Amino acid sequence: MHAKATVDGTVIAETDKYEFVEGNVYFPPDSIKDFSATMTPTDHTTHCYWKGTSHYYTINVNGKALENAAWYYPEPLEKAMNIKDHVAFYKNKVKIEKE
Repeated sequence: MHAKATVDGTVIAETDKYEFVEGNVYFPPDSIKDFSATMTPTDHTTHCYWKGTSHYYTINVNGKALENAAWYYPEPLEKAMNIKDHVAFYKNKVKIEKE
């Protein structure tokens, strides 16, 4: 299985090892292209009753900043440990392809 995330045709993440949870592809952190330049942490958080508190990133690509367009769980609850630190993207901001 292969997954790829793109913004305006630029690949920002690609992997053969991902987690698929509630219709979202969760990419391992090492699959994000140039992570430190592409992903900027924000102060935004949300909470899921079974996954825990998610933290967000702004995606920076080709001079474009997509605020809070990606999220991850740094300390997930027990049932969601498989997605710890994995990054998911909002489908209305990032194109996700999964095979």
